[in-house]
Amino acid sequence: MAVPSVEYTPRDPGGSILQQIVREHFETFRAEAAHLRDGEGLPRFVEEEFEAFLRCGWLAGGFARFRCGDCGVDRLVAFSCKGRGFCASCAGRRMTERAAHLVDHVFPDVPVRQWVLSLPPKIRYLLAWHHDLCKAVVGVLLREVHRHLRDRARAGGLVDPRGGAVAVVQRFGGALNLNIHVHALVLDGVFARAADGCLAFHATPTLTDADVADVLAAIAPGVTRLLARRGFGDGDEGDRSDTFAETTPVLAGLAAASVQGLVALGHAPGTRPGRLGDTPEDMTEPGHGACHAQWQGFDLHAGLLVPAGRRDRLERVCRYTLRPPVTDERLRLGTDGRVVLALRHSWADGTTHVVFEPTAFLARLAVLVPRPRVNLVLYHGVLAPRAAWRAEVVCRQTSVLPADTSATETPVHAPAPSGHGSGSRWADLMRRAFGFDVLACPRCGGRLRLIALLEESAVTQRIPRHLGLPTEVPEARPVRAPPLRDSDA
Repeated sequence: MAVPSVEYTPRDPGGSILQQIVREHFETFRAEAAHLRDGEGLPRFVEEEFEAFLRCGWLAGGFARFRCGDCGVDRLVAFSCKGRGFCASCAGRRMTERAAHLVDHVFPDVPVRQWVLSLPPKIRYLLAWHHDLCKAVVGVLLREVHRHLRDRARAGGLVDPRGGAVAVVQRFGGALNLNIHVHALVLDGVFARAADGCLAFHATPTLTDADVADVLAAIAPGVTRLLARRGFGDGDEGDRSDTFAETTPVLAGLAAASVQGLVALGHAPGTRPGRLGDTPEDMTEPGHGACHAQWQGFDLHAGLLVPAGRRDRLERVCRYTLRPPVTDERLRLGTDGRVVLALRHSWADGTTHVVFEPTAFLARLAVLVPRPRVNLVLYHGVLAPRAAWRAEVVCRQTSVLPADTSATETPVHAPAPSGHGSGSRWADLMRRAFGFDVLACPRCGGRLRLIALLEESAVTQRIPRHLGLPTEVPEARPVRAPPLRDSDA
């Protein structure tokens, strides 16, 4: 949970490094991408993601107007782009909202374990475009995990045990490379009917490295058989043609380079991005921790367990699985104009930062945008929408208040109201994430209420002009000359 803040300050899109990079180099990136295939550029949904991001957070693009009924103070809140790819603000709101929903209305108050499945690079490339195949791979993971839990429960004498899980498909790695992998939050045990007909939860005994290895030993062949049935062979030389490249060849080329960790555009395409960091004194390979297994390019980790009653910790884990790929805090511009990305964790070779040319950086962002109408949060088992036991299972969730929270206070992680008003929901999420009340009047302490949603250009220019704020959304910089490549030199 975030530390409660004293005062709410609206974000300034003009001060965002990511907005600056996109605004300065998007048109150049689009032109370079189109040049790869004689004018056939990026798919429209990717271009729309960038264009909407450039309008995100600017009052001139439209805003909601709140007013205090007691003293007349106004607060303007700019519209967001609602992007699903790389906008940290919109992804942050979606992260907070979905994590709150999972904790308050989905997960029962039982132990939850995180299972993380990473895949070989060639399978990541396939899953980046074929979402049905991606969902099937998630199904293989959860089927084998639940089979392991059920087998242990049946060995203990339980009849018809059933588990549940919520799986989140993440598309990015630490260096913004395309890395399709799965974070599955699995109930660490099973539900079964007691003699009186009531559901009872039975926790699973301690998990070991051998247990995880057994599960992975079933997952890897299962994914291989799945690919063969779908006509992809082993992901290397399948019978099926590359529909990704046939449908959108430019994006497929950028995705293939990103999966391999290579640069797709700029002065030196096909090479690896620059790296910054100190060479560590000890170059030994770091340990992988408990409950971890690897086999033939597959990697399975299940070392994180959230005990029952720790709803605050469960919400932090949910936010981690739903987090945006990059934030401004990890970005800076070098003196040579290149983009420097700070890694969340240093690599084994001592690398702490990765350096990109701006167009190569935007190429990494482009492949992170999911296709339209693709759901990256999947429900399984007793938590699935149509599961027979779901209503009985989810009603077992309880909200645990902090020890220092009085009964009259609203805890930061209290269940959000069920109302659908956009203003109240936004305020609830801000209170939950940052600990302040954005609808509290800064002058008299009264309540702000929504009075208008403004989109007409005449109004969205007049009010910001009166307040001394920008009246236009800055335009993207025109296309620059193509870079001088090594071959040209």
